[in-house]
Amino acid sequence: MKKKTSPKKRAKQFVLITGLSGSGKASVLKAFEDLGYHCVDNLPFDLILKFAEMCQQPGSSFDRAAAVVDIRGGEALSQLPTHYRDLARNKLLRPSLVFMEASDKALIRRFEETRRPHPLGRDLPVREGIRLERMLLKPMRQLASVVIDTTRLNVHELRDLIQTRFGGIAARRTMLISVVSFGYKHGIPQDADLVFDVRFLPNPNYVPRLKNKTGRDVGVRRFMDSFPQKREFMSRLISLLLYLLPHYMREGKSYLTIAIGCTGGHHRSVYLAEETGKTLLQEGYKTKVSHRDIGR
Repeated sequence: MKKKTSPKKRAKQFVLITGLSGSGKASVLKAFEDLGYHCVDNLPFDLILKFAEMCQQPGSSFDRAAAVVDIRGGEALSQLPTHYRDLARNKLLRPSLVFMEASDKALIRRFEETRRPHPLGRDLPVREGIRLERMLLKPMRQLASVVIDTTRLNVHELRDLIQTRFGGIAARRTMLISVVSFGYKHGIPQDADLVFDVRFLPNPNYVPRLKNKTGRDVGVRRFMDSFPQKREFMSRLISLLLYLLPHYMREGKSYLTIAIGCTGGHHRSVYLAEETGKTLLQEGYKTKVSHRDIGR
């Protein structure tokens, strides 16, 4: 009797946020909170591993967690590199270390606007506090998975950056992508945002056994897959789309139509639309595929 294997446990996301005072750590933590992370500000260094243990306990609702640890922790700051390396060895967690920074000029301006002293001491000039803090945090910056310079970022841009980098599938599902096949002989879809012409590929319509088939049929798919230019085109198309889509989402677009056209809209465009939709779905995007001219 074949022994059943238990499903592999999915590693939980655990993000540590650190960096210079005034660089935007509070705004970043809020962005993680909006993404559904369980968030803790100013987590004591001694509790980092305990918090991680809580997140990985069976039945824990903390699937994703984020915590700010910074200069406010005092001398224990030197322990952070060791704690982070311990987390990296834990197979039940997927840790990330986000380091926040900004130029001295930007940090000084922010301290002046808030009229707050540097956390390293009220009697310490802000510029000197920033210099000392950079030195103390240098080991953490070298370990960081992500370094974010907020010098020229506003709060909204910073939030969007975090959503794009850490939102994963949840963030990608905010935009509906419609992949439509069509035939140029019937005109380009009027609602298309992106149009790709695949008439350069060999046409199955001229193969007698495939003429009355469509791009959904195995024979047509095998015919198309036999040509290296089809594989090269799909690789380049998917690479382009995976670059473009986060930028469209960042601009607030909620619906995008990708139109793929061949001569009649029966063979090449249908198969490539199906492949494109399937790949984007696997990448976590909310996708639907339709074929405008397949019945003509």
